[in-house]
Amino acid sequence: MKLPSPNVFAGLENLSTGVMVLDGDDRILHLNPAAETLLGVSGALFAGQRARDAFERSPELATALRTVRDTGETVIEHELDVAVGGHPPIRLGCSVSPLDAPPGGLVVELRAVDPHLRIARLEQARLQQEANRELLRNLAHEIKNPLGGIRGAAQLLEHELPRESLREYTQVIIKEADRLQSLMERLLTPHRMPRFGAVNIHEVLERVRSLILAETPSVRLHRDYDVSLPEIRADAEQLIQAVLNIARNAVQAITGNGRAQGEIVFRTRVARQITLESRRYRLGLRVEIIDNGPGIPEDIREQIFYPLVSGREGGSGLGLAVAQTLVAQNHGTLECESRPGHTVFAMFLPLPG
Repeated sequence: MKLPSPNVFAGLENLSTGVMVLDGDDRILHLNPAAETLLGVSGALFAGQRARDAFERSPELATALRTVRDTGETVIEHELDVAVGGHPPIRLGCSVSPLDAPPGGLVVELRAVDPHLRIARLEQARLQQEANRELLRNLAHEIKNPLGGIRGAAQLLEHELPRESLREYTQVIIKEADRLQSLMERLLTPHRMPRFGAVNIHEVLERVRSLILAETPSVRLHRDYDVSLPEIRADAEQLIQAVLNIARNAVQAITGNGRAQGEIVFRTRVARQITLESRRYRLGLRVEIIDNGPGIPEDIREQIFYPLVSGREGGSGLGLAVAQTLVAQNHGTLECESRPGHTVFAMFLPLPG
């Protein structure tokens, strides 16, 4: 087999991410220096070997390669053990994607997983969720008490008014008090115990889609579903509310920016080897809500799930905090990546089996 000129892969040499390129027969064409360092091997010695032979002690990686061959879609493994030769297994995150050139080729991106960093992130997310729940609970209770007094006073005043025409003003007070009372009830909703049952995630997304299009018909909302995904055990109403909160944020981002071509995408995929609530799952569900808005301001990107933090003037900063709490109650996590023109909120949930 004739190997490509090294110049073909020159663009990979300075990447900090490990990259391995395979041909249509799963032979290794190239390892960049970062991949050599991660795996502790020489790319020159590996070139020309079949991946199944070089990684015979790495069944999870072999499965990922076969899946991409079968489906033609990128597979992301958040954590898996990779063993090469006589070296002990190392914990890596990787993604495998198809290539147009060479024909039938694959590119494998490899990233080191720092267990201490991962544990710290999980702990930070847990503490943040607890802080969110406590703040929302206190906020709702503090507002509900005076609301009851305002409503009661308005009702008493209504009975004392001499003219019927004046009662429309007390009715405004009563109706607005009722509306705020309903809002407070919704804020307290995340604190009820979820009612688990069989849930089709695409039915959840379609429900949200219909609501968003009814509210904002000008928004283009595309579907990119993996219809082979099985049902999950979750609380459907809580997931609907979580996705709705995220989608409404996306709508406000793209419409508030004056974009004529505002777009949102709902995407579902399998996530492999993920850790949720300190428990590792072989398979999980990844739901992405993607928009082409201006992106989240960098100065609040790390705090976007905290209550009362908003990148939009007049925003309450509660929608994402409530969404994260609801997803956590369904044993999942919510993550965000954002840059101008491309924001992705990714919800991870465990799959049965």
